Amino acid sequence: MKRKSTSAGQAGELVSVLAALADETRLRLLNLMHGREVCVCFFVEILGQSQPKVSRHLAYLRKAGMVAARRDGKWMHYRMTAPRDAGAAAVLEAALEQLAGRREMRADVARLERACCAPQQFVTLEGAPKPRKNTRG
Repeated sequence: MKRKSTSAGQAGELVSVLAALADETRLRLLNLMHGREVCVCFFVEILGQSQPKVSRHLAYLRKAGMVAARRDGKWMHYRMTAPRDAGAAAVLEAALEQLAGRREMRADVARLERACCAPQQFVTLEGAPKPRKNTRG
């Protein structure tokens, strides 16, 4: 089997990142994960979307190399990871910077922070672990 050259591999990673950024739900997920690890149950609550739909978008982001997951009992936690390609990483950082300034993205983060402070107000969050700041990139 023929291996891709390094530049072709980097172009492929950039294409994957750009394709991942071309969906509003994935942008909202990335915005919520920026700087923190979040349990999937919080995404479902904040975005008001079904767990299968959220999980499908998270799987897309994982395949693009932008998100890592870990299991803690029955809970799945997600955090952002930087793409290996410097250009792809720069595109992701620029997108996150732009998202942070958008009213609807700030509203998502505010809902997440409220849910973290009072998870008992949300049926889907009963017993859920609170999001925590990323300790690694």
